[in-house]
Amino acid sequence: MAALRRKDIDLAGRLVVVRRAQAELQDGRLFDKAPKSAAGVRTVSFPGELVDATTRHLEHYAAAGQDGHVFVGPQGGQLRRSNFLDDSVQARKAAGVAAELHTRMGHSSSLAALIYQHMTSDRDRAIADRLGAMIRQGGREEGPDQ
Repeated sequence: MAALRRKDIDLAGRLVVVRRAQAELQDGRLFDKAPKSAAGVRTVSFPGELVDATTRHLEHYAAAGQDGHVFVGPQGGQLRRSNFLDDSVQARKAAGVAAELHTRMGHSSSLAALIYQHMTSDRDRAIADRLGAMIRQGGREEGPDQ
């Protein structure tokens, strides 16, 4: 997430193209690099229900230009994985993320690799559509202001 750039987001196609990962040198400098494994380079579908929120995020919070980072800190600096990694792990556990979703996130364990071999772009889109249905269902439960 920390390495995503504006050019990696295809709003019309509802796709995120993951091309790079962020790394941190011992002196604290950040740089983008190739993901750890081939599974890390991927295209992931996202639900149509997130297009408006993603558009707003890009307009108000992302760095400028096609090479601008999608997620930046409050003062415009690059995010450090350590700032949000624990929250991300807790959220995935609370959501009961399945192995297919691990594949969508680029994990390269042997189980994820097996699943990845059988996963198609149609299945990826089906997962995104199911996430969209969950968003719609959650929105009804929380009320119109949420």
